[in-house]
Amino acid sequence: MSAIQRALDLCPVVSARAGEIIIDSNSPGACLYVVLVGTLAQASSVTKRQLESASTQYFAGECVGEISVLNEETSVATIAAVSDSQLLLIDAACMWKLIDESNGVARNLLRLLSFRIRATNAQLRNRQKVGEFYRQLSMVDGLTGLHNRSWLNAQLPGLIEHAHATQTELSVIMIDLDHFKKFNDQFGHVAGDEALQAAAKVINNGLRPSDFAARYGGEEMLIILPSTSEESALVVAERLCERIRQTRVFQDSQRQLPHITASLGLASLRSGQDGVAVIACADAALYRAKERGRDQVAL
Repeated sequence: MSAIQRALDLCPVVSARAGEIIIDSNSPGACLYVVLVGTLAQASSVTKRQLESASTQYFAGECVGEISVLNEETSVATIAAVSDSQLLLIDAACMWKLIDESNGVARNLLRLLSFRIRATNAQLRNRQKVGEFYRQLSMVDGLTGLHNRSWLNAQLPGLIEHAHATQTELSVIMIDLDHFKKFNDQFGHVAGDEALQAAAKVINNGLRPSDFAARYGGEEMLIILPSTSEESALVVAERLCERIRQTRVFQDSQRQLPHITASLGLASLRSGQDGVAVIACADAALYRAKERGRDQVAL
């Protein structure tokens, strides 16, 4: 009988009932558990549903606790039994003896750690992708598909700073759908949502890939045109005003959008201005467009 077999014969086999915690931060000492029968899982809680749906599970032939043995510290993770299990318990002293006496044990442990690291890195990458997906999702207005106010607050300062640093022009257009409350009262809020979606589609289709559009609030939308002079931005604004005027909201009845027109206020970034200031200038221009009769662009 080899020294490894003799050492393992002295290691106890312990039973764990489903839901029983095997390792957590309160576990005394550092031990390695080899799963002989059953399944273990790493989870934040030991409810049946949480354990069964855990992304990290350990089946017969696998082990847990090797990191705590190598670090000589208690585990920071919680490992519990998913089902009734039988586990071979190897304490730290025995584990180090096996490593000292057998290159094979050491190599297998290194392979195991390498696998654990790769699996953990894969999980982290997946979590980062999921996190980025939800972050991007949180930056999009659910109704119009445009960027939302959170995106605007996060990104506009950087766009302004870049324009100042590179001494390039930047223009913004504030858009407000005219008499939108009256439209909602006459046709209902569902039709109002359709009108907002139609206007947002016109805006998106009328911009370059380098431009940005955000729902500023209610029926107001804001367009950011990097590297765009006031003269060029005016061309864009006039084109959007005309296209919104001609857009059909009610496709079934072919009613067009003269009852939903848009007023647009245009402002270009000046020296020393920040995002708040340039938006305020565009907003002031928007009110001039409304005072002049709406359905037009004002500077």
